Amino acid sequence: MTTPEGTASPWRRGLGAAAAGALPVLAFPGPALWWFAYVALVPWLLLVRTAPTARRAAYDGWLGGLGYMLALHHWLLPNLHVFTFVIAALLGALWAPWGWLVHRLLAGAPPARRVAAALLVVPSGWLAIELVRSWQGLGGPWGLLGSSQWQVEAALRLASVGGVWLLSFLVVAVNVAVAVLVAVRRARVPAVAGLVATATVTSAAWVWSPRPDVDGRVRIAVVQPGVTDGPENRFTREETLTRRLADQDLDLIVWGESSVGYDLVERPDLADRIAALSRATGADILVNVDAHRSDRPGIYKSSVLVGPDGPTGDRYDKMRLVPFGEYVPARSLLGWATSVGEAAGEDRRRGTEQVVMDVGKGLRVGPMVCFESAFPDMSRHLVDEGAEVLLAQSATSTFQQSWAPEQHASLAALRAAETGRPMVHATLTGVSAVYGPSGERVGSWLGTDESTSAVYDVPTASGTTPYVRFGDWPVHAALLVLVVWGAFEGLRTVRARGDRDGSGPPPPVRPARTYRGSRARPVR
Repeated sequence: MTTPEGTASPWRRGLGAAAAGALPVLAFPGPALWWFAYVALVPWLLLVRTAPTARRAAYDGWLGGLGYMLALHHWLLPNLHVFTFVIAALLGALWAPWGWLVHRLLAGAPPARRVAAALLVVPSGWLAIELVRSWQGLGGPWGLLGSSQWQVEAALRLASVGGVWLLSFLVVAVNVAVAVLVAVRRARVPAVAGLVATATVTSAAWVWSPRPDVDGRVRIAVVQPGVTDGPENRFTREETLTRRLADQDLDLIVWGESSVGYDLVERPDLADRIAALSRATGADILVNVDAHRSDRPGIYKSSVLVGPDGPTGDRYDKMRLVPFGEYVPARSLLGWATSVGEAAGEDRRRGTEQVVMDVGKGLRVGPMVCFESAFPDMSRHLVDEGAEVLLAQSATSTFQQSWAPEQHASLAALRAAETGRPMVHATLTGVSAVYGPSGERVGSWLGTDESTSAVYDVPTASGTTPYVRFGDWPVHAALLVLVVWGAFEGLRTVRARGDRDGSGPPPPVRPARTYRGSRARPVR
C-alpha cells in the first residue's frame, strides 16, 4: 500500500495527524461551528487509513489525540506551561488503539461488510476513549465530541434519550460514512446506509421521545461581580449587586464559585451580612465558600445556603476536583508542576455525597461546583433525588480571555436536555447562562465583560427522560460492540492460522470447466 503524496515523510505524517486531530475544536465555543463536527474527523480518518502499517496507524492515532487534547485545552498554556503538552501527550495515547482500529477496518479497499462494521466499531472505540478520559483524575469529560451540539435542537432531543454519549456516537459515525464516500467508492452503499440510519434515529427521537412537561416557573437571580481584587472587594461588590434585587419576587439568588473567601463560622459578620441581604430580597442566597473549614482540617469548596436567619445548614462540599487546579495528583511525584505553572499549592478536600436542597417557597435545587457540570452522571443523580432545578457555581476568571468560559457555559444546555430539568450556570466573571428543561436558552448570557445581576424566569418541568431512566446505555452498547467485534476478529485469526498450517478444513475445490465454459460432467 502506498501513502498519499505529501504524507510519506514520518515528520509530515506526524504534523498532519496532530493538525487533523485539532480540527474538531472548531465545533466548540468560541468558534461554535457545530456543523463542522460532522466532517471534522474526516482528514484524520483518511490519514490513518493510508498508514503503511498498523503500528504507524496507532502512532497517527496518538498524535491526532495529542493535537485534539492540546487544541481543546490550549487555554491552560499560560498557567500550566510545558505541563500542558505533557498532559496532552498522555491523554492523546488513548487514541492509539483507535488509530489501529480505523486502519484495520478501512485500510486499502475494504469490502462493504468491513465498512458496515466500521460504522459501528469505530464510533464505539471513540466512545470507549471518552469513557476512560471522563474519569475526573484524567481531567473529566471536558470536550466530549457530542457536547459540540449543545445549540442544535434535534441534538438536544437525542441527548434526552442517550445523553451526550449518543451524540458523540452519531457524530463519529457520520464522519466515518463521509470518509468512506470520499475515499472508498466501491463501498458507498453501506456509507449511505449509515447516513440514512443516523437521520432515521434523529427523526425517531424527534417524534417519539417524551418532551418535558412544563408545569410552572420560578424566578432565579444570578449575581456576577466580574473581575475584582481580593475576596473582601469581591464580597462587597456581590453585596451591592444583590441589594439591587430587592422587590423582585425572587425564589433564589445564586452567587458564583469562590464567591465567599472565608469560612462563615469564623466570620459570622459575613454570614450576618448575607442574611440581611436575604431579608431585603425575600429569597434564600446560595453562596460558595472556598476556605479552610473550622470544623475539620483542609480547604473545601462548598455550596452554602443562607436564609434570613443565617446559614440554613444545607451544605454541599465539592466532590470532583480539577486535577492540578485544585489538587496535584500524586503530589510526591508531580509536585514539580507547581514550580512551572499555577498548579494548586495546597490540595482541596473532597466532599462525600451530593445534596438536594430545599430553598424558600418549596423549591428543590441540586448544586454542583465548577467542572462538575461536565459530568452527566452527577446531574442525573440529582434529578433522581428530586432536584427541580440544577445549579452550577463556577469561576473561570483565570481564563477570562480564552474560549473556556463559553465552553463551560454551553455544558449546562446538555445537562438540562439530558435530565429534562432547567439549569442555572452562575459564575464570578462570566459566562453565566440559564437553560430550560429542553436545553433551550433562557434570557441572555452574561459575558465576561459584565459585572451585574440578572433575573431569569426559569420554566420548571416534571417527568423522566429516557436518559435519566436508563442511564449511560450508549456506552454499554458501544462496549458490547467492541467485545463482539473483538471476539469475531479473534475467531477469524484462529481460523486463518489453521488454514495456513494445514490444521483447518481443506478449501473447497471448484469444479473444472470445459473449453466451452460449462461445468465438466462426470465420466460415466
